[in-house]
Amino acid sequence: MPGELVVKDARALDWPGVQDEDAAFVRRCVAGENAACAALVANHQRMVYQLAYHLLGDVEEARDLSQDVFLQVFRTLDRFRGQSALRSWIYRIAVNLARNRQRWWRRRLRKDQVSLDEHVERHGPDVLTDASATPEVSLRRRETAERVWRALAGLPFEQRTAIVLREIDGLSYEEIAFALGIAVGTVKSRLTRARVALRERLREERAT
Repeated sequence: MPGELVVKDARALDWPGVQDEDAAFVRRCVAGENAACAALVANHQRMVYQLAYHLLGDVEEARDLSQDVFLQVFRTLDRFRGQSALRSWIYRIAVNLARNRQRWWRRRLRKDQVSLDEHVERHGPDVLTDASATPEVSLRRRETAERVWRALAGLPFEQRTAIVLREIDGLSYEEIAFALGIAVGTVKSRLTRARVALRERLREERAT
């Protein structure tokens, strides 16, 4: 249906292989190998920024949060034990810091903001359109995407996070469970509630 997010196919992970590779890479970072530390940031900075932006809906807040995430990563990297893929561990840090920042906002009565124009500016128009689309098709896609982002921003933080991790970032249920610190069954039930709430908000958007 128009306006609905499409679930990405979560890639299959060879967990033992991933963990061994990540553990070796982390050991190089902990040992102070500059090239490894630079590679860690380069490999994950886009992922962290996009997650921060999707959760917070504000460019400057996403930039600040991204910096905080990597500061926390390097402060605690020696605690990484390969209990997950490195990217899942970084997702967990990012989600926790974003949650704390949301609480800080609520205490100061700051509302969520999601600007499609800012999203396009940061990530490029190809996020919403393709080169072969006609202007009319591009406009419809842009309007649909704007409704989706507004609806997504209106969800409670925990539901929005589950939707973003699954349907935008394409994480598996197991990865989401680790990132959120909850059981896989809880991930599935939270996603079910989030999708129902998102569809309802999209219906309201279309009715206005």
